[in-house]
Amino acid sequence: MNVRFTIDRLGAHGDGIARTESGDVFIPFTLPGETVTAALARDRAALMAVLEPSPLRVVPPCRHFTECGGCALQHLETDAYRAWKRERVIQALRGIDCAVGPIIACEPHTRRRATLAVRRTEAGMLLGFNRHLSSEIIPIEECPILLPEIVGAFDRLRAVASSICTTTKPFHLTVTATISGLDVAAQDSGLLDDRQRRDAADFAIREGLARLSVDGEVVVETKKPVVMFGNVAVSPPPGAFLQAAHQAEQAMAGLVGEHLAKAKRIADLFSGCGSFALRLASKSEVHAVEGDAAALAALDRGFRFASGLKRVTTEKRDLFRRPLTFKELAAFDGLVFDPPRAGAEDQAKQIARSDVPYVAAVSCNPVTLSRDLRILLDGGYRLKSVTPIDQFLWSPHVEAVALLEKPRKRR
Repeated sequence: MNVRFTIDRLGAHGDGIARTESGDVFIPFTLPGETVTAALARDRAALMAVLEPSPLRVVPPCRHFTECGGCALQHLETDAYRAWKRERVIQALRGIDCAVGPIIACEPHTRRRATLAVRRTEAGMLLGFNRHLSSEIIPIEECPILLPEIVGAFDRLRAVASSICTTTKPFHLTVTATISGLDVAAQDSGLLDDRQRRDAADFAIREGLARLSVDGEVVVETKKPVVMFGNVAVSPPPGAFLQAAHQAEQAMAGLVGEHLAKAKRIADLFSGCGSFALRLASKSEVHAVEGDAAALAALDRGFRFASGLKRVTTEKRDLFRRPLTFKELAAFDGLVFDPPRAGAEDQAKQIARSDVPYVAAVSCNPVTLSRDLRILLDGGYRLKSVTPIDQFLWSPHVEAVALLEKPRKRR
């Protein structure tokens, strides 16, 4: 049933929200102040037509927008979009006494890593992103977020997917643009026999891929995939976590590095492949702690083949189950932690009990960041600044870097 709505505000996921007598209705791809018609289904509605558009509505830069579920806000004018993103952090930190700084923007065509959905069909390989709130794969021919070298490889990626696909079910390709070329990691594409493995390897070599892996196992590596963390070259393991945009990573590393500049010994918790640790090691000794052994090994190799760095040590440890204790943290005068979206509640409790004078908290989830910051503040830390970073362009997700200090105890 089509119903007329007036949009009141934007929700946390970028949906327009209309107030009704029976409660809020969420309508994607609408803006505050607009009058629209939409097909109602419980508390959600599918947009049918915009009757009275907002003056902030702009033409989306991508023809797949509203079908592809990757973006939520391409239709919102740039300054208003960035203000909304920054406001997400402000609202999450409500009640915490600290001004949120201006948002650091990332430009289009800068994302170096994408996870594409793939499925074999009678018409060929379907490659794209899932429709909004659906498992349906929307095939894509363009993407204004991704680096041009990834978009330009869509046809090759379909062919790669075809060469390794032995399942009728959907699977994923994680594609990372590296200095050496594209690093392609398939997940759940099915088991390969020897012939299929040879054919896939031959195809990857002909197409100039740096590496092709399936479920973590390398099928072929023509060149070590290399990313730069400052001046240090690192070859990440297949499908490894990396910051989505190099531009955002540099901004975060700059904020963290400046804050920890006085520290002589730094703990990097949830260190991944070393995007912070290896930059910080140019001035300070660093102890990197991470639960993923392959990521730690990549970090360690990067350190050992680099020059001009202070000592870097590594420790494989599940920080969710066994956080570094406040007694262990006594060895450090600087700390950075960058946990997954769930945050680092137990680790934050240990940091709060510690005397580490300089702490940087990096997060892709303002809600769990707020929780962790409150723990640190209750433990005597002072929040110096919070900087939002728009690493996930036109999505509701936002990165933030919070910098804290604890006054040294008088002895």
